[in-house]
Amino acid sequence: MARLGAPPVSPRAPFRGWPPAALTWFDGIEAHNSRDWFQANRDVYDEAVRQPFLALLEEVADEFGEGKMFRPHRDTRFSSDKRPYKTAAAASIHRADGGGGYYLQLGRDGLFVGGGLYAPARDQLARARAAIADDRSGPKLEAIVRRLARSRVSLMQEGALRTAPKGHPADHRRIALLRLAHYAAMRSEPPRKWLHTREAKSRIVSTWRALDPLLAWLAVHVGPSELSPR
Repeated sequence: MARLGAPPVSPRAPFRGWPPAALTWFDGIEAHNSRDWFQANRDVYDEAVRQPFLALLEEVADEFGEGKMFRPHRDTRFSSDKRPYKTAAAASIHRADGGGGYYLQLGRDGLFVGGGLYAPARDQLARARAAIADDRSGPKLEAIVRRLARSRVSLMQEGALRTAPKGHPADHRRIALLRLAHYAAMRSEPPRKWLHTREAKSRIVSTWRALDPLLAWLAVHVGPSELSPR
């Protein structure tokens, strides 16, 4: 219940895509990554970048769950790159069943839509590789990956091992999957006119739905980490 005398909460405007000003803003933060520039252009960030993200997350929450948008500030404490701001905006939706989650990123190069398990904990990685090696669960993941490829959704190869992981033969029929460091997949979309319309939501939702079998496989065969947080 609203407090007596408090102004009514205005409903968020429906998602209509990201306006062209969003891409212009990303060009600007790339060229002028400073607090002064960010503050001078904060209203553009709020209206053209942040608000469409929040509107989209609100509209998809019933199907995919509650999401959050990442802050624009970079953590520079342990980095040699001291630029204070990220040059892309992103949001994620976490799944409590261990299937990872959904991911969305927008920058000057376009839209990146993905999902799965990024940077799994040691116990999750061990369970994923055991399930891949298994001749019942492993082929199921192979079939999921093939279907994703037909939708131009590709498994992330970042950090993949060059050799077989410990305990698995180098000639295993699913060695490419065993070597992965992340069990997540991504689809990239260059900036096009549809990005500035509600069609952007349709494309994002379609990709997330295509990823659901991967997340379901991870939920069944990997699950949440059981390690104590550091």
